[in-house]
Amino acid sequence: MFKNMIVYRIAPEWQVELTQLEEALAKAPFQECGATQEKSSGWVPPRGEAHGLLAESVGGHWMLRFQWEAKMLPATVLARKVREKAAQIEQQTGRKPGKKETKELKEEAKLDLLPMAFTKQGGTWVWIDPQAHLLVLDTGAQGRADEVVSLLVEHLPGLSLALLDTQTSPQAAMALWLKEQEPPAGFSIDRECELKAPDETKAVVRYARHPLDIEEVQGHIEAGKLPTKLAMSWDDRVSFVLTEGLQLKKVAFLDTVFEGQAQDDGGFDADVAIATGELSQLIPDLIAALGGEGRTSLGGAAADPAPAAGALHAAASGPDDDAPF
Repeated sequence: MFKNMIVYRIAPEWQVELTQLEEALAKAPFQECGATQEKSSGWVPPRGEAHGLLAESVGGHWMLRFQWEAKMLPATVLARKVREKAAQIEQQTGRKPGKKETKELKEEAKLDLLPMAFTKQGGTWVWIDPQAHLLVLDTGAQGRADEVVSLLVEHLPGLSLALLDTQTSPQAAMALWLKEQEPPAGFSIDRECELKAPDETKAVVRYARHPLDIEEVQGHIEAGKLPTKLAMSWDDRVSFVLTEGLQLKKVAFLDTVFEGQAQDDGGFDADVAIATGELSQLIPDLIAALGGEGRTSLGGAAADPAPAAGALHAAASGPDDDAPF
């Protein structure tokens, strides 16, 4: 669960019961593509059980599973089919199809080929923390995140979301941490980063499995290159790559997370408990490291800075809906 993370803030005034969420998701269940349908998407039971619940609660954290299916129709195959149709018309009428007719032929060719096309499926974990007013998507693609969010907003009246934002941009913070070689408290810098020049050259320097506490890296930053990705670890428990867009990629739980657990302690509930337990602490610590939350709020106005990390943890279980966490 959660190899990548795109995080959204949920408006604090939005309140919904788990049963209401279940009813809303049931309006858009996943169904496989029809014969001439290019793609399909919807909700499936997160436990993977047929006819199971679409919204599962584990320790007060709600888990959903968004699934999609798409027909694989290579452009070269489609183009060849269009050429065949155009050649038939030319042979029968003695004229070449015009631009408008070629477009129509393309649609005809697509309908002919779709029933024979292979399909590809994929899924996205969706984690809603109703106490922290937080939505986390297990994807590194903003387009996929937009698709999931659009479906949620469509079927959940009053749901208002905004991408998580911080007082200090991740890029500025990462540049400072690398330049001074002093990561924020609780975090460490690992052995991967990407630096890009902001000018027209768009020069890129990448380090992989390489120490970053070297003068060469500092020299690149002093020369104007800015970090777009930086590998980090939190509390020796979770490793990840932070991006300039405040996404977390390559999320992995370290061995310390599993100490004292038997090998057969797995399963859906255990996986959810581990993921949400660790990440619900990492996120507020990362927000604090980036100067607090809220360059812009859901209403579009400047928000107050987030409280310190300790206060964020306390707010997660408290009654104050205005607290960031």
